[in-house]
Amino acid sequence: MKEKIFLILFFAGFSLMAQIKGVVKDSLTGKPIPYVNIWVENENIGSTSEENGMFLINSHPKNKKLIFSTLGYEKKIIKASGVSEVNLIPIAYSLDEVVISKSIGTKEVEIGKTNSEIFQSFDNGPRIDTKFFPYFPAYKRTKYLKQVSIYTDSRIENAIIKIHFYTVDSNGFPGEEFLDKDFVVMVKKGTITNRFDLTEFNLTMPEKGIFVGFEKLMIEKNKTEKTITDLNTNITQTQRTYFPFVLYNYVEREFLYTFSGGKWNRKTKENNSDSPDKMMINEPVINLILTN
Repeated sequence: MKEKIFLILFFAGFSLMAQIKGVVKDSLTGKPIPYVNIWVENENIGSTSEENGMFLINSHPKNKKLIFSTLGYEKKIIKASGVSEVNLIPIAYSLDEVVISKSIGTKEVEIGKTNSEIFQSFDNGPRIDTKFFPYFPAYKRTKYLKQVSIYTDSRIENAIIKIHFYTVDSNGFPGEEFLDKDFVVMVKKGTITNRFDLTEFNLTMPEKGIFVGFEKLMIEKNKTEKTITDLNTNITQTQRTYFPFVLYNYVEREFLYTFSGGKWNRKTKENNSDSPDKMMINEPVINLILTN
């Protein structure tokens, strides 16, 4: 029994020593910034700031840098040893003068469905996974984005995630975000398709297509814990899971874009003259409903 207690205390002590923690604030107002995407540079380790701006990452700070990014603020890279308080600079948006036409909503079409649906779920951490929706001339008749749907599996009620909408830049990567503030939504408990209204944003389908992505938030509200004891070693550990899980389809695509480590990563088929240009990927089950 004494040996078991010693092992638990040892791992707990190590965990406390190998933590990076701090708070993220607005550089102008001093108010905390919730749900900031935080990554250890060049590593697959990340986290999210809480509603009070506090964050914690289980990693040793020695010789490491953290990348802070969230909609509405300039991205910041700072040494992990100096992150007790991180101040992000707000971005001032200059809006072009546009003529806004309103949707009349008499027609609807759902886009993004696949021919074969094979649902899988993954714990993707704070990574942003995207789905690309190409443009077709027929969309001129239903150009407005009315709803976005996302298929999730959650064991807790009212788990929250971010949904992002990106333009396509000159290199084909996800570019600027269409919205000027975070689109944070709650998903229902269970395995279910959640639908969210977009009409207030007056978004139209761009002729270069659109990337839609989701970002899991590694926060206390989304966390569940379970204590597990290894019967062979008698070591007890706490298993943490963050909900919701988003379900994926295994589909054939030309590319896949994910945001991790503070940057966009593009995956394509490896050059091989004997294989087609497309590859099989896991793509999040996200659909759009267009209207006129």
